[in-house]
Amino acid sequence: MSAYLRAIKIIKTFEGFHEKAYADHVTGAGPYTIGYGTTFYPDGSPVKQGQCCTKKKAHEYLLSEITVINEELNKLRICLDLSMREALISFIHSVGWDAFLYSEIIDHLEAGRYKSVVHELSRWVFDAENQVIGGLIERRREEAALFLEEINESPWSSTEILLSAFRVYQAAPNQVRAIRQLEEMINPYILSEFANNFHMEKDDWCGHPPDEYGLLLSDLE
Repeated sequence: MSAYLRAIKIIKTFEGFHEKAYADHVTGAGPYTIGYGTTFYPDGSPVKQGQCCTKKKAHEYLLSEITVINEELNKLRICLDLSMREALISFIHSVGWDAFLYSEIIDHLEAGRYKSVVHELSRWVFDAENQVIGGLIERRREEAALFLEEINESPWSSTEILLSAFRVYQAAPNQVRAIRQLEEMINPYILSEFANNFHMEKDDWCGHPPDEYGLLLSDLE
């Protein structure tokens, strides 16, 4: 199992260790999770409320889960190098086997469309309430980089979150507020580079009709 140390590192980094079982944040109850993202013990029994474990036991549970994932990957009979296998192990541990089968990843793997695999990985950054999670974006980036490590390809495919936002932009108050909050958080030099690459000119800064701009300001106050 030492061959999958990179997958283990990613999983442990983003799952974190939880000594005591905690409830699902959506249901407020089961499924319960313990250790490094374990919901079922090696014997198949579910994690229950109030149960605890040590880091050593949590590591054992994780190794058992990885073994099962790896065995299921072997059944697909898809040619994978070690880096690809480790990246997929981490991804499947994160989203679950059913979600992996639901995605288009297997079709892309069979066709050798590795950039398409990475693009599909990058789409899985939402929680159960359809909210984008920064930690998932970071995890998918690491998994993508690992997946393509042994082939000559760019390690990351954009989630296109900003492009999607631009497509649905209607100057609604919440949209304007979100854009302004994002601008405040972006490094000024990165922001200026974006504006220049986007070819924003002087007139673009005052391109809103006065009435519309005034309405937006009043809605945000």
